[in-house]
Amino acid sequence: MAIIINLDVMLAKRKMKSKELAETVGITTANISILKSGKAKAIRFSTLDSICRALNCQPADILEYTETDQ
Repeated sequence: MAIIINLDVMLAKRKMKSKELAETVGITTANISILKSGKAKAIRFSTLDSICRALNCQPADILEYTETDQ
């Protein structure tokens, strides 16, 4: 199982910088970087809600599930 984070794609589509998103959402730029790199182990629904509001998108625009061979 793999969850792919497409946050960088949505930022580019919205022409928004990570720093601007971090300020709008109220989290650090380091946490945005962790999300963008796919190294995050979890995300709070409240954070996901804030990101979706800031980017005017749906969670599915940011999170993608793909099956992996085990």
